[in-house]
Amino acid sequence: MENLENLPTELNPEAPAVEPSKTRPFRVVLDVIETLLLALVLFLGINLITARIRVDGPSMQPTLYNGEYVLVNRLAYKWAKPRLGEVIVFRYPRNPRQEYVKRLIGVPGDEVYIANKQVFVNGQLLDEPYIADAPNDNGRWIVPENSLFVLGDNRNDSSDSRDWEFVPMENMIGKALVVYWPPSAWGLIAHTNPLASP
Repeated sequence: MENLENLPTELNPEAPAVEPSKTRPFRVVLDVIETLLLALVLFLGINLITARIRVDGPSMQPTLYNGEYVLVNRLAYKWAKPRLGEVIVFRYPRNPRQEYVKRLIGVPGDEVYIANKQVFVNGQLLDEPYIADAPNDNGRWIVPENSLFVLGDNRNDSSDSRDWEFVPMENMIGKALVVYWPPSAWGLIAHTNPLASP
């Protein structure tokens, strides 16, 4: 005779049905495809709104140093105009395959004048705490339409608008935001308005 003491006294209708374990290769493949598609969408989205460049040379010292990597906001100038003092990234006018990073000193219509180790824009002296040394050269430039005038912060060791004139607006890549490599250099890039108080 069966021992009735070991039989369950009630049934649990909410208990999940027990299924034998099955491998579902199609589910694994589907998960992998979804992960790859998500990674691709994220990669394309990040590259649409940002760029990354490597600083090459000493022309932006002491703001940026050779070998540092900079994150660039590609959308910064889609809805706003570039402003004096911003650090911008652009394609070099004489070789658009090269990317340069410089500080914006003149916008269309501005008169840039360098004399006696000082920089003036429209007759106003710039206050430039970010430069390595005062410029040793002299010159005068009128910034044409759809162009920008740029200088390196290391004024006496920089190839910039003093040498090759102006940056066409269509060469703009974006606004430099942050140094992200090496870790010891992490930090936001200062966009100082250099117009001195009258």
